[in-house]
Amino acid sequence: MNIQLIRNATLVVQYTDKKFLIDPMLAEKETLPPFGTGVGLPPAPRQDQNNPLVSLPTAIDNIISNIDAVIVTHLHPDHWDDAAKEALPKEIKIFSQNEEDATEIRNAGFKNVEVLQEDTVFEGIQLIKTKGEHGRGEILQHAGLVCGVVFKHTNEKTLYVAGDTVWYGAVQDVIETHKPEIIVVNAGDNQFLVGGSLVMGKDDIYEVYKAAPNAKIISVHMEAVNHWTLSRKELRSFINEKGISSNVLVPDDSESYSF
Repeated sequence: MNIQLIRNATLVVQYTDKKFLIDPMLAEKETLPPFGTGVGLPPAPRQDQNNPLVSLPTAIDNIISNIDAVIVTHLHPDHWDDAAKEALPKEIKIFSQNEEDATEIRNAGFKNVEVLQEDTVFEGIQLIKTKGEHGRGEILQHAGLVCGVVFKHTNEKTLYVAGDTVWYGAVQDVIETHKPEIIVVNAGDNQFLVGGSLVMGKDDIYEVYKAAPNAKIISVHMEAVNHWTLSRKELRSFINEKGISSNVLVPDDSESYSF
């Protein structure tokens, strides 16, 4: 397989001979409002900076070229935005986390939308929807439902894309059940000014490592939207201190890995 980080949580995953686009945020730099300015939301860091904070590393046409399917783990605008809706062909296969999200995606004109299950199969590839919690405690009321996905095929290593989740029991259960050799975690420790982490921070990543010490862990969703609190530099320093820099990979935008 080949996994390329585009930006934020947007990935292009080549798995067997199929190419997946995951959580496409394709907007131009600074064209979306910052998180923390919506009705009913608490304020967030860098609320004076529009999203995304950085440009795409390549043209949209290069990103969506030859994509076989799109996986949208949830509909927050840093995972599914208007630019993606405009750029993607309306006939492309899209997987969503539930029927509510599928309906919204269909309402944007997409004709081939399927809800992920725990036994979905696409072109011989098993896609297993996994649970996630987009924060802890009261902030979950604002954050809403999310999912991850496990990829399995007899010719490939098992891949677990955890999505927008913190470390908690269900993530450990996925690791224990499916024994993924490659794990992608969203790890910018994104936060509002109250309510705590919305996605994984340093300690969460260390828990993932302890649960899967032989896996390669790829940390994405970093430094691309205004409410990040964990930088790549800080995370690299942490994993060096822990002696796990060969296990935890911290890619720059456009960087890719083959396994």
